[in-house]
Amino acid sequence: MNTTNLGLGDVFAAFIVLGLFLLIGRFLKQTIKLFDLLYLPESILAGGLALLLGKEGLGHLVPASSFLAHQGIFPENIATVWSQAPSVFINLVFATLFLGETIPSPKEIWQKVAPQVAFSQILAWGQYVVGLGMTLLVLTPVFGMNPIAGALIEMAFEGGHGTAAGMAAVLDDFGFQEGGEIALGLATVGLISGVVTGTILINWGRRKGHISSGHKPDLSFDSSPQEAGDDSHELQTEYKSLGKNLLIDPLSINLGFVAIALTLGWLILEGLKELEALTWSKIDIEIMNYVPLFPMALIGGLIVQISMRRLGLDGLILRPLQKNIAGVALDAVIFSAIASISLGVLGTNLIPFLILSVAGIAWNIFAFLFFAPRILPTHWFERGIGDIGQSMGVTATGLLLLQMVDPANETEALESFAYKQLLFEPIMGGGFFTAAAPILVFQLGGMPVLILTGGFLVFWIIFGLFNFNVKPKTLM
Repeated sequence: MNTTNLGLGDVFAAFIVLGLFLLIGRFLKQTIKLFDLLYLPESILAGGLALLLGKEGLGHLVPASSFLAHQGIFPENIATVWSQAPSVFINLVFATLFLGETIPSPKEIWQKVAPQVAFSQILAWGQYVVGLGMTLLVLTPVFGMNPIAGALIEMAFEGGHGTAAGMAAVLDDFGFQEGGEIALGLATVGLISGVVTGTILINWGRRKGHISSGHKPDLSFDSSPQEAGDDSHELQTEYKSLGKNLLIDPLSINLGFVAIALTLGWLILEGLKELEALTWSKIDIEIMNYVPLFPMALIGGLIVQISMRRLGLDGLILRPLQKNIAGVALDAVIFSAIASISLGVLGTNLIPFLILSVAGIAWNIFAFLFFAPRILPTHWFERGIGDIGQSMGVTATGLLLLQMVDPANETEALESFAYKQLLFEPIMGGGFFTAAAPILVFQLGGMPVLILTGGFLVFWIIFGLFNFNVKPKTLM
């Protein structure tokens, strides 16, 4: 279907169906215990069901004479909207990351979380080294894979479904059409393995005495009524305060701030494109034309937050509402990305996909067991397990594992994990280098980027070991 024939009604219908499937995903999670035990988000369950009922599932199973053949239960216009949604909604997720947050000074942040930053950077740069190494040694010479495949582990594991979906168009521009599908598959593997591996490591850590928190892990799946009530009361108070002076819904105001962040991000990106056109593009190196909007949207949100703070108007930005906006956008990204996966592409590239999956999981486990106890000076297990969750799934997975291992927040792990994001997310996990890596591989080749990422990995290993130099207790 020609996308120019899509109308607002098609978009409206696509997101009505999306909402219905999210409710079905919630029902599946409540009724099937396995889904609950794996902590699978409703958006993944809903997207997986839509994938099975769409053209990639049901569409290939029914007889060719059936009206469901080649499209499943969804009309082509709805499927087309879903295929375009991830690269759009991911920008909203990143624009909201700093809005409503208290931004400490860089010096304060660094003093608190330098070891955490070192460990998380080792995890992320190592994913590039492992991925590019496996690609150059096996995937490209044996399976003929595009060298950009070496960047997919970090893109999918650290960045998650949102980043993988957002980068699909960039990969397509470089002739790596199957890259987006493989990245989404890797993100799903990373999310599930992050929870499963994290749970196994937590049980092992408790048996070996590596967990200093005196509480048992809280494996309940629902927030306590008291917590929910406190959040609700706080939000209602902020609503009431704003309502005295404003004749507009606070959600609309906060959407406006997201719009400003996106606009600033777009202006920054366009400015960098112009700068590139006047400078290094003259030597046939183009980067900015392939950079997506979402890393710039993150910077735009940071500029908005700092500016509103200095003007004394930051009270207009309500963090709970920003989280809600990001949550809805992320659900849309994950659902539509999974619902649009090409199963045929994954099947064709099954062995490379499995190689990347196993290599990524193995590196994360090794880095946790070897580097975390040597770099993180206190509560190494609690502080390290959060980064493992994030590096194999998403930030929410890291927070989930932190809750399991330290439910009463007795250690500084949660604070360190939160502040670390300010120095981590702008670069890795969907930040600037995540966006630039496929471009660099395309422009320079896999080996130069392997040397570059290997250099950064060595730097962070030396920095972590020499600055903190913790002598770990016997792990076994």
